[in-house]
Amino acid sequence: MRFAKRLGLAVWIKDLRAVQSLERLGNVHYISKRLQYVYLYIDGQTAEQLISRIEKMPFVSRVEPSQRRSLTLDFSHKVCSEA
Repeated sequence: MRFAKRLGLAVWIKDLRAVQSLERLGNVHYISKRLQYVYLYIDGQTAEQLISRIEKMPFVSRVEPSQRRSLTLDFSHKVCSEA
């Protein structure tokens, strides 16, 4: 089974009612009512097109892509061998 490459986006919005239009573009994972941002996952292959499309929406303040791909997630050298 293959998983599709996906990219996480933090989308800062001006109006929470506009979240419904973001749901059509990707999978909404979290909505912060107090800080007014939405975290959603989009398809990695069409990420550039979707980011530019989201940035053009009138209710969007800014879009920040996830930094997870730039992080090293290999912790094998950090694990203590003593038990």
